[in-house]
Amino acid sequence: MSTGGKGGGEVISLRRYPVKSMKGEELTSARVGAQGIVGDRHFAFRDAETGKIVSAKYPAKWGKIFDLPVSWARSPEESTEPVIRFQLPGGEWRRSDDPSAAEPLGALCGRKVSLLSSALDAVSLEEYWPDIEGLAHREATTDEKMPPGTFFDAAPVHLVTTATLRTLRELYPEGLFEARRFRPNFVVALPEGERGFVENGWIGKRLRIGDSVRLEVTMGCGRCVMTTLPQGDLPQDPGILRTAARHNRAEVGVYAKVLSGGWVWRGAPLVVEED
Repeated sequence: MSTGGKGGGEVISLRRYPVKSMKGEELTSARVGAQGIVGDRHFAFRDAETGKIVSAKYPAKWGKIFDLPVSWARSPEESTEPVIRFQLPGGEWRRSDDPSAAEPLGALCGRKVSLLSSALDAVSLEEYWPDIEGLAHREATTDEKMPPGTFFDAAPVHLVTTATLRTLRELYPEGLFEARRFRPNFVVALPEGERGFVENGWIGKRLRIGDSVRLEVTMGCGRCVMTTLPQGDLPQDPGILRTAARHNRAEVGVYAKVLSGGWVWRGAPLVVEED
C-alpha cells in the first residue's frame, strides 16, 4: 500500500464529541488547545459500582448511549463553566447542570452512573474485544487506562484521510466506511488518486493545519468494537473491524498531540512538515 500524501491535504470535516461515547457534532470552525479541540470529550459518565468511565467500547453495558444526541446549552467558547444537553431515547433532554441529569441514563443502562465534567488523575474503562483475528485480544474484556486528567482513549487529536477510507471501501465493498464510524476530529481530503493507509507515513512527523495549529503524529489509531456498532443509518457490521485488522493491524487513522494551538476551520489546508 502507498504511504504517500507527503504534501498534506485539506480538512473537509471537523468534529468534536462533548460527552465520551455519545454522538458527535459537526463544526465549521473550532479552537484547538493543548487538549485538542476545545470541548472535545469534556464530559463523561462514570459507573458508580466500578468507578470506570462509561464507554461504548463495552457495548453490552453501554451500547445504548452510543447514538444519543448531544448539544451545548452553554459552550466552552462562551463560558468557563460549559453546560451540555443530551437527549434520551424517548426524546427528553437533560442538562449537565441538573444534579439528577444522570439518573435516567443510568436507568436506561441498568446501572447507577454520575456525570463528570473533569477527569480524575487516573481513570480507566472496560473494553470488549470481539473474536476477530488480528486483534490484541479475542473474545475478552480488558481494563484500559486513559491519559491522566483526560477522557481520551490515547491522545487528544485523531485524524483520518479520505485515502484510507477509499482503500477500506475497495477492500470490503459491502461495508459502509463512513468517517463517523471512526469518530475522528479531522477528516483530511487527499487527491482522488491517493490510495493506501497514508497516515501510517505521518507517524513521527509534524502537521500544520491552517495558520497556527501544529500537531505531532504519535501513533496509529487502533480500532475497537465501536466501529462495528450501528449509528443512525449505518448498520452493525463486524466486517468493518475485520477488514482493518486484516489489512492494517486494526488501525484506521492516527493519533496526534498538540504542539501549538489556534483556530481551525473546514477547508483549512493541512501540510506535512519536512524534517
